[in-house]
Amino acid sequence: MSKVILYMAISANGFIAREDDDTSWISAKEWESYSEFVRRAGCLIVGHRTYNILTKQPEFSEFEKIKIVVLSHKDFKTLASHHLVAKNPKEALNLLKDFKEVVVAGGGILNSSFIKQGLIDEVYLDIEPIILGNGIKLFAEDKFSIDLKLLDFKKISENEIQLHYEIEK
Repeated sequence: MSKVILYMAISANGFIAREDDDTSWISAKEWESYSEFVRRAGCLIVGHRTYNILTKQPEFSEFEKIKIVVLSHKDFKTLASHHLVAKNPKEALNLLKDFKEVVVAGGGILNSSFIKQGLIDEVYLDIEPIILGNGIKLFAEDKFSIDLKLLDFKKISENEIQLHYEIEK
């Protein structure tokens, strides 16, 4: 069974993007850390909105060999034959069952759906040195409570830290 890892960059107060999906405040150093992690795993699960944003980034070329699963309840056209579509988290994980590690890096709704179903094993949070007044939260508001165990932390740049947690089950 694959280890499922949620990997996200967040503001110091828990936002993953501004309301207009802007993530320009995320540093190149954080992208490098995230990109290396995804390339090592070889696969990625995102929501359709995140997929549309990600595929427009110049850095997306680094993921040309990555198997990507897009969660979407609607019909959705991907840009490559190794980019697949799933209707729910368990279907997405089934499509990636041959991978040792699966990286989840969606929006707040997708992140909540995985965490609520107990499908996440570990969480990496790269904390950017910014506070946003509003935006998209790491998790969509819902009824759940998850206990975490801190496994590690490190500085990834002068002002950024990475927290690595295990989900306590």
